[in-house]
Amino acid sequence: MKLTSLSHGAGCGCKLPAAALGPLVRALPAPVDPAVLVGSATSDDAGVVQVADDLAIVQTVDFFTPIVDDPYDFGRIAATNALSDVYAMGGRPVSALNLVAFPLEALGAEVLAEILRGGHDAVAAAGASVVGGHSIDDPEPKYGLAVTGVVRPEDVLTNAGGRAGDELVLTKPLGAGVVSTAAKRGIADASLVALAVEVMTTLNDRALEAARAAGARALTDVTGFGLVGHLHELARASGCSAEVVAAAVPSIPGVLELLGDEAEGAVAGGTRRNREWAAAFCSFAADVAEPLRWLVCDAMTSGGLLAAVPAGSGMPGAVVGRLVDGPAGSISVV
Repeated sequence: MKLTSLSHGAGCGCKLPAAALGPLVRALPAPVDPAVLVGSATSDDAGVVQVADDLAIVQTVDFFTPIVDDPYDFGRIAATNALSDVYAMGGRPVSALNLVAFPLEALGAEVLAEILRGGHDAVAAAGASVVGGHSIDDPEPKYGLAVTGVVRPEDVLTNAGGRAGDELVLTKPLGAGVVSTAAKRGIADASLVALAVEVMTTLNDRALEAARAAGARALTDVTGFGLVGHLHELARASGCSAEVVAAAVPSIPGVLELLGDEAEGAVAGGTRRNREWAAAFCSFAADVAEPLRWLVCDAMTSGGLLAAVPAGSGMPGAVVGRLVDGPAGSISVV
């Protein structure tokens, strides 16, 4: 049985809509403990709590439905995606807990063992350890991690440090949401899926090192809310607007062709929700082609880091735009 046939969404595309989730989170009481260095107010990727003068812990949790049919790859992708939130805060992962929802009777222990093996291998590649977990019976498979990382308090990177004039550098191509949706609907070949898996299983540890070396002032990763959604959160927290050059946004080879020829079959529901949400803060120049409009809204899974760095820093990756003066969180795609 194909894993993706059991999921109503794929990967980060199964997230609750940002437009609905945001007001619920903002209505919750904010932490008052001064040890909480980063909470939910800036829409960051993880929480950060200082536990000693020279040490803070980074805490995050992420899980989702199958994005590919191979159970080992599903485990690797889900774990890599969860680990990414620690890197996006400037931290280093140290431990992880498995989160498992699984129809054991229907799919069998061997499939679950492969998912867990994939997760273990991704965590081990990050230099961290899986130290336990929790499981429930569920007809729709879900897997992910709760991850704890460490960082020096002065080294924390958040959404809120960007300045007008900073370049925006993206370290991975977009389009994994497109590929997974197309594969589920039978319009993506195995070679294209393999390219997407390679992107989604690449850790963001080296990207963080490059961002630090470039003097990054704000940092996030690009996942289920799409490039414009996560950039919106970064720009809003930084008190800036943003400009994105559509032609400069990298994509997995073959994705733009899918969006041009098979758009109805390759656009995930999460991507459609992202574009509807983005209409409130994002404008497109008239000459931006439709495939590129979908691409910047792609409900990406385990995407790259998006860094706001001083202009001319030379950070490896694609310079996709810049922060500018203007209404906080607004974006123009040109």
